[in-house]
Amino acid sequence: MPTRSTVIAPAWLARVEPGLDVETGMAVVVQGDRIAAIEPVDRARAAHPQAEFIDLPGHLLCPGFVNLHCHAAMSLLRGAGDDLPLERWLGERIWPIEGQLMSPEFVHDGALLGCHELLLGGVTCVNDMYFFPESMLQAARALGMRASAGIVVIDFPSAWGTGPDDYLAKGLAMRDRWLDDPLVGFTLAPHAPYTVGDDALRRVATLSQELGLPVHIHVHETAQEIAQSVEQHGCRPLERLRRLGLLGPDLIAVHAVHLDPAEIALLARHSASVAHCPHSNLKLGSGIAPIAELLDAGVRIGLGTDGAASNNRLDLLHEAHTAAMLAKGASQRAEVFPARAVLEAMTLGGARALGKEDEIGSIRTGKQADLVAVDLHAPESRPVFDPISHLIYTAGREHVADVWIAGHHVVRKRQLAAMNGRTALSDVVGRIGVWQNRISRILSGTAAS
Repeated sequence: MPTRSTVIAPAWLARVEPGLDVETGMAVVVQGDRIAAIEPVDRARAAHPQAEFIDLPGHLLCPGFVNLHCHAAMSLLRGAGDDLPLERWLGERIWPIEGQLMSPEFVHDGALLGCHELLLGGVTCVNDMYFFPESMLQAARALGMRASAGIVVIDFPSAWGTGPDDYLAKGLAMRDRWLDDPLVGFTLAPHAPYTVGDDALRRVATLSQELGLPVHIHVHETAQEIAQSVEQHGCRPLERLRRLGLLGPDLIAVHAVHLDPAEIALLARHSASVAHCPHSNLKLGSGIAPIAELLDAGVRIGLGTDGAASNNRLDLLHEAHTAAMLAKGASQRAEVFPARAVLEAMTLGGARALGKEDEIGSIRTGKQADLVAVDLHAPESRPVFDPISHLIYTAGREHVADVWIAGHHVVRKRQLAAMNGRTALSDVVGRIGVWQNRISRILSGTAAS
């Protein structure tokens, strides 16, 4: 069977490669799952006469977006815990629902909804953390998405496991089953320092070093979390992670809202990454991450949506816009987190944190063809003086027109391209009412008590 070839000719090309800015008159040649060439449009078309030619006037072509922190299955909990701080949100709403409904079916259906939303917003790779992670993988792969599944570790039992040893055993066995899928990756995902004990965290550190897996963990999300750690462990959470051997280039510190200068320097010195989730932090009243200070120190930044239960939309372009504005407003420095740096955070920054920067995150010959075309020629987007500025400050997910993952054209003109993906989504949409009724009954019970 001949290798499929495509020539994509956008109005503007943003490769997110050092030394290169926006280019015009260039085409990206895709062969199979890889970027085969980047060259002037006329040359590309002449050199590949049999290839499908996709002309995208008024569109910016950029690398696929990497969502560095998500709980895709929590799309079924959208709006179920609004206007509560984190501790009450978890204790009064989320944990009671999960305690009664958690199952492979719940995770699969919620993840399919979430991944569909992400995909239409230009996310080509999602780094997820939730129970029954294999169900999330099945949902993501049904839509053609690239996904990194968190091997969840938490001290208390759930429908998925009895405790840390059981979670790790099941997660590592799952990893073995998916090793041959090039679109699937894994992280070790201890939930948070306040829900995972020292012994389990030490084992995570050892496994991370032995297997080369990133560690994906909520940390320094609230002031209460830090006070609790000082009381119980005699130190702040990040220092505790350092003592347990978890601080290093494989650490993805999710949220990182409450950091002092020494902790910012510590993250920078150990080349750790921060998954910045501005809307979730704002909605839960957790605070505003010190992004200007993190950037000044050279800390690696990626962007995440968190879950729809605390956001309530899985829109990475929305996160990008807010992240830029918050950094500028909080620091009172308009030049902080400029549009190009934000684009890098939501593409190459996420890829680096996951150890995938040699495969995704930028448009380079030989890399995987994960691409997003954003339509900037609508009246509300004109005039266009700087397409990257427009991407961050003007565009929304409704402007994402086409998406390619590993060379497959998975979204065409804002519609899922694959029949199996459309069928899977249609089946889940028919079950939403059932899940909503079950969740509503649980919420009524918790409210009454």
